[in-house]
Amino acid sequence: MASSNTVSTGEKSYFEQQRELLLTDVANSLENVLQNINKLNRSLEGVIAVGNEFGQVEGLWSQFENVMAKDPESATARESKEAATDEQA
Repeated sequence: MASSNTVSTGEKSYFEQQRELLLTDVANSLENVLQNINKLNRSLEGVIAVGNEFGQVEGLWSQFENVMAKDPESATARESKEAATDEQA
């Protein structure tokens, strides 16, 4: 009975054929995923490079914002105190 379940060594069983097809399909799919991840990585590197080019501009605008955000009343009070100190000296 055991001999009826065995297949000759030259032939592959249906299971082995389907397994090889599935393994080939999985390998192709993984290769496709790897290629797409590499494309995504290159795109992200490009985006980061463009973003880094704006670093100096961002710093300049931040300084401008900080200067403009200062309270004008406190600046006026500071100037009047400095003027009073200069007059006393």
